[in-house]
Amino acid sequence: MKKVFITETILRDAHQSQAATRMRIDEMLPVAEKLDQIGYFSVECWGGATFDSCLRFLHEDPWERLKQLKEAMPKTKLQMLLRGQNLLGYKSYSDDIVDLFIKKSIENGIEVVRMFDALNDVRNLEQCIKAVNKYGGISEAAVSYTTSPVHSIDYFVDVALKLKKMGAQIICIKDMANLLLPYDAYKLVKAIKESTDMPVHVHTHNTSGTGDMTYLKAIEAGADIVDTALSPLGNGTSQPATEPLVATLRGTPYDTGLDLEALNEIAKHFNKVAERLMKDGFLNERVLKVDVNALIYQVPGGMLSNLINQLKEQGAGDRLGEVLEEVPRVRKDFGYPPLVTPTSQIVGTQAVLNVLTGERYKMVTKESKGLLRGDYGKLPAEPDPDVIRKCIGDELRVTHRAGEGIEPQFEKLKAETIKYCRNDEDVLSYAMFPQVATEFFKWREARDKGIDSALTDINNKIIPV
Repeated sequence: MKKVFITETILRDAHQSQAATRMRIDEMLPVAEKLDQIGYFSVECWGGATFDSCLRFLHEDPWERLKQLKEAMPKTKLQMLLRGQNLLGYKSYSDDIVDLFIKKSIENGIEVVRMFDALNDVRNLEQCIKAVNKYGGISEAAVSYTTSPVHSIDYFVDVALKLKKMGAQIICIKDMANLLLPYDAYKLVKAIKESTDMPVHVHTHNTSGTGDMTYLKAIEAGADIVDTALSPLGNGTSQPATEPLVATLRGTPYDTGLDLEALNEIAKHFNKVAERLMKDGFLNERVLKVDVNALIYQVPGGMLSNLINQLKEQGAGDRLGEVLEEVPRVRKDFGYPPLVTPTSQIVGTQAVLNVLTGERYKMVTKESKGLLRGDYGKLPAEPDPDVIRKCIGDELRVTHRAGEGIEPQFEKLKAETIKYCRNDEDVLSYAMFPQVATEFFKWREARDKGIDSALTDINNKIIPV
């Protein structure tokens, strides 16, 4: 029995999960000093979708955001999330880009780097772990949790042991779809702790309404750190709220030591932010409701929203039930990938196509082909051979590590962006999101020159009106 540490997610995953990642830096800085005094293990504030959202929608340089937050919170470890060899984009990058991105992230203020691979292919985390350790960060390698006939406690323990061998300093159990039920959490945390003797950080959401109970059982089993979000953006598709867990553990051997009154003062500020997000249409009350679909179909909240939108665009909103039933079948055909970015989008879109065309795999997306081919890494189980044949025929399947064989990219990208890029960080922004970053650079140049007409024109390109 010991003190439990808290990672606060309100500056990243909370508003990503509930409000399309639309919180602005000017809504963070007024309470950054107070957040810095709380005594969190870390504050997650960067990575995930924040990078894209800063450039695409908020007219912010994500690197400048990070520097400002670090200046405002010098005592607290800042944490980020990245997708292994994919970093923050949707493809595998060369090792030199991975190395430099992590170097610059740490130089600009990040201390804890949480990394995950959608398929639990640990080879895709190898370069990240090496780079984080080389540049003095804390490497937190995640096990992407899901359930299937091939995902057992032994499976996850084996992944954790491989990550330890690679040099990870913390093991994270990343339960992105809130599928990890309380008693299963107890068994899994206990097994990983006993097998690895490493700190364990547990991450879940409250989509299906079980998150708080999952944390309690995980803590009883020995979890060292858990993710929570302050109540204005806590619960629902976000993380369980910070204040209730702090209150629950107060006076017990697991006491977090955090001041509930100080948390309440900060929450008052974020209540106003939440009101703004709701007024602007980014925060909807439905994200706070318990969604049993998460448990039945293993569909995360964000994936469900995408499916609903895809069907509406096709005039087939009434066929959601058929698509939800098709998702587990596609997932089985594809070798039981966990449903997290990018596999959730791939499986979901293929399920929609299978239903709407009336014939399974009559139409196959290039991403589905890539997943079956091995472009994203090794699948947890061998895909259905008939599905492989129908989707990719006799194409050769990839067996090497993602990123292996990709020529160094940095100098080429730097040459491409010489007109706009002012530093290495700009080149890395371009590497992640070429078109979006280019539009942002144009906007920034126009802003710095005071060209109002150009600003308006570029604004309309970046933010649809």
